[in-house]
Amino acid sequence: MSTHEHDEYDEHDESAGYGEDPAYDEDSSHGYEVTFPALPPAGTGRGFAGTWWGRAWLRALEDSALDGEQLRRGRRLARSGAVGAVSVRPGRLTAVVRDRDGTAHRTDVLLQEFGEADWGRVLDLAAAESGHIAALLEREVPPELAEDAAAAGVALLPGIGDLDPDCDCGEWDHCPHTAALAYQVARLLDQDPFVLLLLRGRGERAVLDALEQRSAAAAAGPGAEDGCAVTGGPAARVFAARGAVAPLPPLPRLPAAPGQPPQSEGEEEPELDLDAVEFLAQATAAEAHRMLARALAPTAGGAPAPATLTLDQDAVRLAASEGAPVRVRARLAAASGRDRAALDLAVRAWGFGGAPALAALEEDWAPDRAALGRARAALAAAWPDEEAPVLRRVRARWTPTAHPDRQLRWGREGLWWPYRKEAGRWLPAGPPARDPASALAGPDPGDAAADS
Repeated sequence: MSTHEHDEYDEHDESAGYGEDPAYDEDSSHGYEVTFPALPPAGTGRGFAGTWWGRAWLRALEDSALDGEQLRRGRRLARSGAVGAVSVRPGRLTAVVRDRDGTAHRTDVLLQEFGEADWGRVLDLAAAESGHIAALLEREVPPELAEDAAAAGVALLPGIGDLDPDCDCGEWDHCPHTAALAYQVARLLDQDPFVLLLLRGRGERAVLDALEQRSAAAAAGPGAEDGCAVTGGPAARVFAARGAVAPLPPLPRLPAAPGQPPQSEGEEEPELDLDAVEFLAQATAAEAHRMLARALAPTAGGAPAPATLTLDQDAVRLAASEGAPVRVRARLAAASGRDRAALDLAVRAWGFGGAPALAALEEDWAPDRAALGRARAALAAAWPDEEAPVLRRVRARWTPTAHPDRQLRWGREGLWWPYRKEAGRWLPAGPPARDPASALAGPDPGDAAADS
């Protein structure tokens, strides 16, 4: 079968700028409105969103649209630059979308606004963590804030069926014009998540002012009890005054390199493998240095914590460490139930993407109907109709019939992993991509091995 098994939930980084600044307008009935100039056409094979909140927006669209063909046509319109300036105000997106013949359509996508009680919960949660405020100021949506809000009964991000289409073309479900508008807005969300907050009912100034007031109140509370009241004002001044009451220690400096573990002295214990102990100490120091560098990075405030590894995954991670002795690698292979060749293959996969890459190598999983629909949609969006390859699918693995030595493996996290067959074995061929066309056209195993 010809696999336009597509999904535009294949997001890459969207680096195109707005071209000019958006226009802001105070409106007595809606409170705030922002108009973004038309974006330039998106390149073929590139996704519409690179951030997790942009992808969540697209999932809400793609999981609820009844007609996949309408979505495909909408993606093409969005890619071609057919969406005009986008106006964003509480509860509504508006743009003029032009068909290929030039016919213009007034197009709207609606999203339910938050009530006062819902906004109160969201703002209280955001103000409770300084990292949330810092992330919002950097135009990021912290995953923890979205999770906490959802746990409190307020969904920041739209879910299935939340994006309500309205177009003058007369379609009752998502038509190509509303789909094109929604895809284009995913690009805007990548660069400015306050678009989402405005849709939910509050503009950037209103959100930041409310957070500043809550932060000032929290800072003044303990100080007032101690006779050291802190007056309200800009957030920076309030936090500085609070620090004077209870100063925090300065952040440590990042060492230039991981420390060296102590060397053993004296006689070797017969039951102790000193090579393994020294290797583990060095690997632990290197991991601690990496984690400290990540924590001290300017953008680390809203980043999610690294996932906890299983013992099997950690064995591969250690085997992939620089300088792992041959004897240690042999013990790691035995402990993880692999022979030497299988461990070498696992280490190769690990180098392309850690635990998710290892899962793509060793897990032959079967997607459920919803996951399979997203994968097929990604494939459909990746190639123009006349260039789409014929793919044979076995569970979550797609092999082009014209190139049986190549394969795409779809991970549970939504990434496409390239594989190549060599001497009868499937080998990881490179890092993953959100776009299956880019992954399939990736480097050959020999090239990847040379680069590593």
